[in-house]
Amino acid sequence: MNGKYYITTAIAYTSSKPHIGNTYEAILADSMARFRRKQGYDVFFQTGTDEHGQKIEEKAKLAGKTPKQYVDEVSSVIKEIWQTMDVKYDKFIRTTDESHEKTVQKIFKKFYEQGDIYKGSYEGWYCTPCESFWTESQLVDGKCPDCGREVKKAHEEAYFFKMSKYAQRLIDHINANPDFIVPVSRKNEMMNNFLLPGLQDLCVSRTSFKWGIPVDFDDRHVVYVWLDALTNYITGLDFDAQGNHGELYKKYWPADVHVIGKDIIRFHTIYWPIFLMAMGEPLPKQVFGHPWLLQEGGKMSKSKGNVLYADDLASVFGVDAVRYYVLDGMPFDNDGLVSWTLMTEKINAELANVYGNLVKRTISMTNKYFGGIVEKSGAQEPIDDELKNLATSTYKKVCAFMDECKIADAIDSVFTLLRRANKYIDETAPWILAKDEATLPRLKEVMYNLTEVLVMASSMLEPFMPSATKEVLEELNTESRDYDKLGEFGLYPNGNKVTEEPKTIFARLDVNEVLKKADEIAQKYLVKEDKKENKMEKLPEITIEDFAKIQFKTALVTECVKVEKSKKLLKLTLKVGDEVRTVASGIAEYYTPEEMVGKKVVLVYNLKPAKLCGVESQGMILCAEKDGKVKVVSPEDATLADGATVR
Repeated sequence: MNGKYYITTAIAYTSSKPHIGNTYEAILADSMARFRRKQGYDVFFQTGTDEHGQKIEEKAKLAGKTPKQYVDEVSSVIKEIWQTMDVKYDKFIRTTDESHEKTVQKIFKKFYEQGDIYKGSYEGWYCTPCESFWTESQLVDGKCPDCGREVKKAHEEAYFFKMSKYAQRLIDHINANPDFIVPVSRKNEMMNNFLLPGLQDLCVSRTSFKWGIPVDFDDRHVVYVWLDALTNYITGLDFDAQGNHGELYKKYWPADVHVIGKDIIRFHTIYWPIFLMAMGEPLPKQVFGHPWLLQEGGKMSKSKGNVLYADDLASVFGVDAVRYYVLDGMPFDNDGLVSWTLMTEKINAELANVYGNLVKRTISMTNKYFGGIVEKSGAQEPIDDELKNLATSTYKKVCAFMDECKIADAIDSVFTLLRRANKYIDETAPWILAKDEATLPRLKEVMYNLTEVLVMASSMLEPFMPSATKEVLEELNTESRDYDKLGEFGLYPNGNKVTEEPKTIFARLDVNEVLKKADEIAQKYLVKEDKKENKMEKLPEITIEDFAKIQFKTALVTECVKVEKSKKLLKLTLKVGDEVRTVASGIAEYYTPEEMVGKKVVLVYNLKPAKLCGVESQGMILCAEKDGKVKVVSPEDATLADGATVR
């Protein structure tokens, strides 16, 4: 055994079925866990679901279900997808697990009793989809800087964590441990944008909704979802706030690596380490903030019918082909692209043409020339050495890349070996060697070398494509090679017999047929979305007194320019009767400044002014939005005087 290895994913949020971008992370961590197991590590791989928060409460209400019913259903869907994609975890934790909830309550109380948490009130901006708090200066175009969606003004009593108390200690830790945050671009972002400018105290409780873990000494409050969620990495190991830890915690903590998306790097490299410091516990050894897997041609959207789900992709390409694509197609620190066409092209070019073709040719020729028997003959030539040297050195390269979380580079190293083996066939020309009795010993050696390369390559690819490599090894009538023996060449049993009828492990795909299936899959989601669109989204009812508080007036746009610091905002100068006002409006994607000048609009007249990208916005103009299209609301009567009251 090489020691312990504890790896985690971020727990999946149970707001809806995860798309392929979400599922990529589980496949990524699974491949890393499998690789360490093959190396002889005692691996513990934890994943799970994040099930509390305002967004869940709202989604459940819209679905006519209790929050617990809702998360039970979505959590089951997530587990099914992980199972479909051959993700083999050791622990699947849910933040609604009773043991987790009780431990979170104890941790919260510990923080309070030792003076790390105090009660105050929060006033600022809140992004419900991200469950994140933001100050005015942190907003981008008046929206969430993480996801770009609308934020809501929030004012409520809350408990706060004294982040600044531990900030310098965290800065020192990051500087002393250069591999704590990878890639380095993520580390630089956290240091320059958050830590060095100074941390604000963090709101760690909410009172405006109820779906969360109650603060047991103040039941008006529920624990902020990120404090709740982050602690899963230790509650899943039977951590105890009083120090009476379970055996799993004693054995596996600290984590060797947290595998997370780059969008939640701040929570894992600032909040989480500081929480651990406050608990007096060791920090994880590494946080790997992987890039995003993006839909080619734009963001995934159900209304567009372009959301890609792992189970749908697997039904067309096969599980291991999907695993291969997302693992090999994702750069270390840049976003990757995914589409039906891109997947088809890559699978054809690499899995079918390189790997599958080599398997089929090698086994077929072995059967044709030697009745399926693979034998060494000793008839070596200098050209063999290049292939053998590459084969015996590849594992070392793979290890180095895996140690750096560069999974795509590790896979590419193995495919370099497979390409060299295909070239070796062309160089040695077995079909010519077979024509002469005198060159049959040489042919035997060539076929043995090819078989041995396939065993070594398939063994190295096993963590990434477990089922396909198992099939290849079964056809070669052997088992996966131990990793500590991958530096040796020639271990395939002499005289062994391969299968008589090799399968096509990865068949070439017709892109038109694939796109036809893709369209059928997209239609089933479009139908569901259409049904949803027929139902108006219902917000909480308001009284006539509430409505009377809003003052609408007609206004004339006299000037309009683009806001320099923003791609989305236009700065409008409005004539409202005898008054002139300035409004910043996020309509630059839909209107040019020239189109807006002279237009009559409806202004929310008594909206509190707000500064957006340096522009003081004195109100808001009304717009209508559907299917991604935005139209400014204008009075039907263009002659209506500006400044008129709209009722």
